[in-house]
Amino acid sequence: MSQANDLADALPVAILGGGPVGLAALAHLLDRKLPAVLLEAAPQVGEHFRQYGPVRLFSPWKFNIDGAMRRRLLQAGWTAPPDDALPLANEIAAQLLVPFAQLPQVAPHVKLGHRVLSIARVGMDKVNSEGRGAAPFELRVSTAAGEQQLLARAVIDASGTWGSPNPLGSNGLPVAGEAALREHIVYGIPDVLGRDRQRYAGKRVLVLGAGHSAANALLWLAELASTDAATSIVWAVRGRAMARAFGGGAADRLPARGELGNRLRQPVNAGSLRLERDFHVRALQRVGDKMRVIAASSDGTPRIIDGVDEIICATGQRPDLTLTRELRLKLDPWLESTEALGPLIDPNVHSCGTVPPHGHRELSHPEPGFYTVGVKSYGRAPTFLMLTGYEQVRSVVAALAGDLAAADQVELVLPETGICSTTGHAEAGTAASEAACCGTPVATVSARIAVRRKDTAPAQCNA
Repeated sequence: MSQANDLADALPVAILGGGPVGLAALAHLLDRKLPAVLLEAAPQVGEHFRQYGPVRLFSPWKFNIDGAMRRRLLQAGWTAPPDDALPLANEIAAQLLVPFAQLPQVAPHVKLGHRVLSIARVGMDKVNSEGRGAAPFELRVSTAAGEQQLLARAVIDASGTWGSPNPLGSNGLPVAGEAALREHIVYGIPDVLGRDRQRYAGKRVLVLGAGHSAANALLWLAELASTDAATSIVWAVRGRAMARAFGGGAADRLPARGELGNRLRQPVNAGSLRLERDFHVRALQRVGDKMRVIAASSDGTPRIIDGVDEIICATGQRPDLTLTRELRLKLDPWLESTEALGPLIDPNVHSCGTVPPHGHRELSHPEPGFYTVGVKSYGRAPTFLMLTGYEQVRSVVAALAGDLAAADQVELVLPETGICSTTGHAEAGTAASEAACCGTPVATVSARIAVRRKDTAPAQCNA
């Protein structure tokens, strides 16, 4: 073995992100006795979960705990939460992530307050090919002691997408006036009934988005409005049909996820919140101490909402790609997921919430030793469950350990949402939606993927 390979083997695998998937990757690396370091930008693990802490997860505890993490915690005397209980997001952080990160055999590998600024190969930019696979990764890291350099034999990017929210514009760009009125906009899910109550009480609030984040915010605002009649709610969605917004109801295999949509129908049907469909924001203007929201329908018809005090932008997230500019990544052209995952999770094709089993081969890139995992591996696609990330990192770590038999033995069964659509406009329960993906034969899905890719280069799927 060459000295270069000896050096590479001695270097750690660097994990980006101290969320559940990043910590699960660390657990599997420790089980395989591979050197590892986890870099978390925040002063504590689970920071993204704390940011939407009051949100109750759809998936019960039994789906939220990685097996390798569980084994180490139980050996240390940890008491597992009830399997069927539905945790709050901040309970995931407090009862799972922090206890695991503080285990004596784990804590030395966790570096808090370490923000990764960029990643490259030592001595070469992305253009250079000769000897590329043997060169260590070089990570530039911001710490309290200043900027540092860390070398790694491989990188597992589990940094997530929560810190990179989508803007108000339906074209993916911030609208005119968005930056100037930033102090009146929250991206994601504010704590409406807790920390942020006074911000929204007695105000006219516009919520933009049709996903679960928007639903949670709307339900909290409706509860606030029930005790404060001056609170006014406008819900704007970009689509016309409401199937995805209201969810699959009783057909959803995660009952709490289906119930969320049922609960949201109540204030809509009661008229306690105003619903604007086919609403595409174009600009924001300040009018006195209020905001004017200028929008249009998809046919160009002007739409205006006046007197808005606060906006909650719940339009999803996107991956931060600036970290890896000098690496050779192969991403889906529109989802920005790993390329092989694109046709399997494309919301233009289906929204069942299911995805075929996938592991290290689908999560790799042309850059040897670099893997994108967790919600970031899905790019801009929604409906990611922690269970998916846990199986991803189990496979990736097995591959890094040279155990390809285990790495290729991927098993993943996810609960369906009960709402499917090939176009994004079909209503739940229609023949079109039922035929779209739920229970669709694999051959049909493969044919659809081939059609989707007809104008692009063939996917490098080595499954």
